[in-house]
Amino acid sequence: MVTNTLFSKIVSALRLTEDEILEAYRLAGFEMSHERLASLVEGGKNTKCTYEELGLFLDGLIALKRGKSPNDQDDETTVALTNNLILKKLRIALELKEPQIEIIFNLADLNPTKQQLSALFRKEGSKNFKLCSDELLMSFLEGLDEYYFDINQARS
Repeated sequence: MVTNTLFSKIVSALRLTEDEILEAYRLAGFEMSHERLASLVEGGKNTKCTYEELGLFLDGLIALKRGKSPNDQDDETTVALTNNLILKKLRIALELKEPQIEIIFNLADLNPTKQQLSALFRKEGSKNFKLCSDELLMSFLEGLDEYYFDINQARS
């Protein structure tokens, strides 16, 4: 999956401002420059969002939306960023419960069962673990965009 696409879809779906994005990076302990962020948001062909930048953004988004966890350790353990982990980090950051996740997938014209949803959030290696495909993640982000659009419309 192209990281620039994921980054821009998440930012767009959540209607994040530049200040919110920069704050998320700051909370993750990463100083993102305005220039670098502008190049990522504009999606220039020569500017690639690294997996590290995307992962730090998601970690910072969790801290931005939920507050910094008192249990956070600043260890240097690197975890490979997978579609399942991206989905899990978004679920945590946005405090999405199972019914909300079902609604988001339904908005993308997908109707996963409770077992299928549960399998996406299991630990890799579990016998019931299911790999999240690029298409499934993109569908989730499309549904998330519509979900947040509907929420913002209801507030207006």
